[in-house]
Amino acid sequence: MTAMELTPAPVPGRLRGRLGTPVRMGAGLAMVGAAGYGFQALAGHTLPAADKAAALAVYVIINIIGPGVFTALEQETSRATSGALTVGRSIRPVAVKAALLGLVLLVVVLIALSVLLPVLVGPVLHRNWLLYGAIMLGAVSAAGGYLVRGILSGTRRYDGYAVTLAVEGLSRLLPCVFVAVASLAAAPAYSFIFAIGTGCAGLAGLPWALRPVQASSVSVPGEAPGQGRQMTYGLLALVGASLLTQLVANAAPVEVSGKLIGNPSLAASFTAAFGLVRLPLFLFAPVPSVLLPGLTEAAVRGRYDVVRTRLRLILLAVAAVGVPGAIATLLLGPWANRVLFGMEVGLPTVVFGVLGVSTVMLMIAQVLQPALIALGRHRMATLAWAAGCASLFALFFLPGDPISVAVVAQVSAGVLVVLVMGVALFAALRSNGRSTPAPEQVDH
Repeated sequence: MTAMELTPAPVPGRLRGRLGTPVRMGAGLAMVGAAGYGFQALAGHTLPAADKAAALAVYVIINIIGPGVFTALEQETSRATSGALTVGRSIRPVAVKAALLGLVLLVVVLIALSVLLPVLVGPVLHRNWLLYGAIMLGAVSAAGGYLVRGILSGTRRYDGYAVTLAVEGLSRLLPCVFVAVASLAAAPAYSFIFAIGTGCAGLAGLPWALRPVQASSVSVPGEAPGQGRQMTYGLLALVGASLLTQLVANAAPVEVSGKLIGNPSLAASFTAAFGLVRLPLFLFAPVPSVLLPGLTEAAVRGRYDVVRTRLRLILLAVAAVGVPGAIATLLLGPWANRVLFGMEVGLPTVVFGVLGVSTVMLMIAQVLQPALIALGRHRMATLAWAAGCASLFALFFLPGDPISVAVVAQVSAGVLVVLVMGVALFAALRSNGRSTPAPEQVDH
């Protein structure tokens, strides 16, 4: 049976579901975003300069590990789970294999963190071993949380998924507020609270994930999607792309903290500013997950005009959220960094403006990457992030002021990613005579 035959016709109830999903996801993501900014604000107002810089470095590293590595586990679990249900198979084998792959991935991450121990504990974490322990705990927490979210997404249990987001935010924000109000503020306390957030989210989502699910009445002989080597290869491809994405998006604060070990106040100010300019990414995050699956259906049908139309629509959404966000950070960034986050050292206004532009570039890349995947161009998406990452780290070695170098490297890498993806997408859309495989059939 073809993908077109499996695609139901649009109905009003389905439309309402599409509209309700981003609202629920947006509310949950708002809680996650509030917790992130609350963490930075509380650490900024209650910790001394050195501890402040170290705690904010933990914040960045845990965000690289979670969204950077274990998001791939969520996405592949979701794809394999949904595929198994579509062909009338049980999701139990998929869930078991996803758990095993998640365990292997966790071991690899912990080994990598062990190899990086001298760098992390030394210049980045200011020789605080407890903060290193918080990072390790954050990796374990992320493995469990993202596995549960993958099952929830694959079984379309978006209410449960939204609950995990809300719990992640609240389990981080409320204890941090308590620590600050009770005069117990310390970098390890904040860091361990932040580290367990995704694990708490996974536990909250378990009741939805463990509920029995009704598979499709369609039965297809042969190996179910997500079985055998396909799920492993898919996970490896997504881990590479996701990790490169997070490195391009978040490596600059870690690099600056390492260079400014003698000036922790300035390092903390840059890290806080970096987190501030990423706010539009939180606001935009639900949009691709709701609108972009239609790109795959249009590509399978050979409706490249629909792909172009939907891309224009979503890019307008980028402009509506990203451009005002960049302008706001340019105008209000220095004030927010000083008043809201308690940063003692100010940064030039241009730093906020350029970082705001880099955020818009990342939002555009979030739109272009699923479009490339829908057209079967997985490798070009990965190549784009690899090129951006190579550019970023090459520019880090330029002489000069660490913050200026980091800002130039950040925006340059974002522009390069968008250019590579844009050229690849333009070429793919021009090749109208070439058949486009379904997502399950592409070469990962």
